[in-house]
Amino acid sequence: MLKLYNTLTRKKEIFKPINKDKIKIFVCGPTVYDYSHLGHAKTYIQFDIIVKYLRYKGFKVFYLQNITDIDDKIIKKANEENTDWKNLSKKYKEFYLEDMKNLSINSVNKYARATNYISEIVSQVKRLIKKEIGYKISDGYYFDLTKFKEYGKLAKRKTQEDNDDISRIDENPEKKNKGDFCLWKFSKPDEPSWKTELGGGRPGWHIEDTAITEKEFGYKYDIHGGGLGLIFPHHEAEIAQMESISGKKPLAKYWLHTGLLNINKEKMSKSLGNFTTIRDALKNYNKNIIRFLMLSTHYRKPLEFSEESLEQAKNSLNKLNEFILKLNNYKSKSKNNKKIYSLIIKLKLNFEKSMDDDFETPKAITSIFEFTREVNKIISEEELSNSDVKKVKKLMNEINNIFGILEEKIIIIPREIQDLVDKRDEARKDKNFKLADELREKIKSLGYYVDDTKEGRIIKKL
Repeated sequence: MLKLYNTLTRKKEIFKPINKDKIKIFVCGPTVYDYSHLGHAKTYIQFDIIVKYLRYKGFKVFYLQNITDIDDKIIKKANEENTDWKNLSKKYKEFYLEDMKNLSINSVNKYARATNYISEIVSQVKRLIKKEIGYKISDGYYFDLTKFKEYGKLAKRKTQEDNDDISRIDENPEKKNKGDFCLWKFSKPDEPSWKTELGGGRPGWHIEDTAITEKEFGYKYDIHGGGLGLIFPHHEAEIAQMESISGKKPLAKYWLHTGLLNINKEKMSKSLGNFTTIRDALKNYNKNIIRFLMLSTHYRKPLEFSEESLEQAKNSLNKLNEFILKLNNYKSKSKNNKKIYSLIIKLKLNFEKSMDDDFETPKAITSIFEFTREVNKIISEEELSNSDVKKVKKLMNEINNIFGILEEKIIIIPREIQDLVDKRDEARKDKNFKLADELREKIKSLGYYVDDTKEGRIIKKL
């Protein structure tokens, strides 16, 4: 029975989609004015796993993500680089999609660019004005928070707090209330502008998301996700806008939020200048290592990032990849081992039990390592049949289709290398260690090496 922790209710709830086995999920995407960093990677890898697990469970999931391609930050960066804002946002959007591909994040059904939904945004603002919730001042139209009494129900707060570094509140002394946020910004000279019934201008930050989800999903949908830092005011504003327009609630049945990625106990962010870009990290570490690191902590918890944490993830993942190598190299004349069947059933049950409990990936990983230890014992005793190997590999592949952490290519060992390894094995049995060492060096010169482990030897490609 799948349970999700719902930020809206602050408790775990049994997951019941609005429409039986069909799920609509929306996750807030990036503002494309710079390279994406590992804080973004944490959120999008973890939601990639969540969506893939939901599909594994048999749900038909439509995963929608927005891309903010018009924003104050985009305009500022374009002016600094003396370039057109369209070219800048397009460039960094392409970099973002490339980063997602390089991290094997491939579960998203649609990336929705804000600028493709201008008519839907204008329609929402007009409806809010008609209801006397949106009002006009010198620099645009704003949302009057006094007209939405439940504002703050997601974050359990009402107004902007002092020193709130996660809030983007639009400032204008003409506003009716401190926390009122902009729906439509009138453009200044030389700024991007759309000619509309509202006047020449561009969207506020929050309105693009509700316009996109109303067009794609309607008034209500199953899951809204994003980083913890978006709860207030961004997600709070989304709720206020859409529930005011539709008169229906909740906007999303379940709200899921990922914990922050920290460096020295501070969140990783561009504004603090303490970030590592995804592409820089991928220069030094395999994407599987980065994915493994993000899965090693529960998605709702903060993750402390460091070289040490990446190295630890690398070492742990190496053990799993060595296990797969052993299976690929294993040849047996043994009969089927009854214990393997029970181990496979146990892993499958433990894996699903962990993931059903609000996607407890660390516990799921622990159950995988427990399984590999038990199977390694059977391998070392040469009591595993070729049929058993196929069953183990099938289960590991099923899990990897969700986690995406194991080497994707099965290395085929050339016949020449296999023959040399067999000769080396014979030399070791005859205690002719000089010949064994010579053969090992010969194998190494051909691009492979032999690793002698407690559970047996493994052939690896250099």
